[in-house]
Amino acid sequence: MQFAIAIPTDTDSWRVVRRAEELGFARAWFYDTQMLSADPFVAMAVAAIKTTKIRLGTGVLIPSNRIAPVAANAFASLNKLAPGRIDFGIGTGFTGRRAMGLGAVKLADMEEYIRVVMALLRGETAEAEIERKKRLIRLLNPELGLINTRDPIPLWIAASGPRARALTAKLGAGWIATAGDVEGAVAAMTDMKGRWQAAGRGVETLAGIIMTGGAILDEGEPADSSRAIAQAGPRAAMLLHRAADAALAGLPMMAPMPQSLAETVLRERFAALAEAGYSEIAVQIVPGQEHAIEDWGRVRRAFA
Repeated sequence: MQFAIAIPTDTDSWRVVRRAEELGFARAWFYDTQMLSADPFVAMAVAAIKTTKIRLGTGVLIPSNRIAPVAANAFASLNKLAPGRIDFGIGTGFTGRRAMGLGAVKLADMEEYIRVVMALLRGETAEAEIERKKRLIRLLNPELGLINTRDPIPLWIAASGPRARALTAKLGAGWIATAGDVEGAVAAMTDMKGRWQAAGRGVETLAGIIMTGGAILDEGEPADSSRAIAQAGPRAAMLLHRAADAALAGLPMMAPMPQSLAETVLRERFAALAEAGYSEIAVQIVPGQEHAIEDWGRVRRAFA
């Protein structure tokens, strides 16, 4: 089991990412929420220069925020700064689109977007619809070394619902999951393994990441302490917003509401997630609470 961080993107995110690298975290996921935080590609570029080992990924990119050729070029540009350390995480959009009064991107549109981006990153010529016309496009002159299409950039899909999980299995992509408790996470993994096998893939090839959040409580610290609320509150608010979506639009719950704003994270819980088949846990680092990385670092070391 490896550990990662997930961060509301700041142009100074490189500071916490560099500390995460020092603490042994394997990856940093950058949110693509344009109305609330900084641009992920700008922040990832700085982090790429300031680090040497930690992987950097969009966690997750929203297809409607930029056309596929621009996204492919941005990933290939990052791949020159941090060769082989870049991950392409994508989803249908939640916070970033809700902040503009929009619903999720259609799965069919996301699949087409992925097809074009991945083809371009492989150095292929891709047919893409741009301004309502089919066009043949490719990244020109990669031999000049301005971008890097030689080192692979893995695809990861955020998939909470059954159709999104089926698409993840169809494409053989890494899976980004969310859960509020171990039981829900284990059930989701069981479902995903079934879809993976139905797509003709061995479950040993399934890479699953679970994104979560919370606070590591000090001994005797109440769950509603100001520190716990600051660190765990944003996730609780997100789950509340998702619950409203579920009630109004019939969407599936992303995860059940936690029993309290912050719970002591026990080693046994993470061990159970690893046993279920998850290979990575990504914990949210809240703006203004960057020091929490030290608490999560102690948890990570317990699994070293």
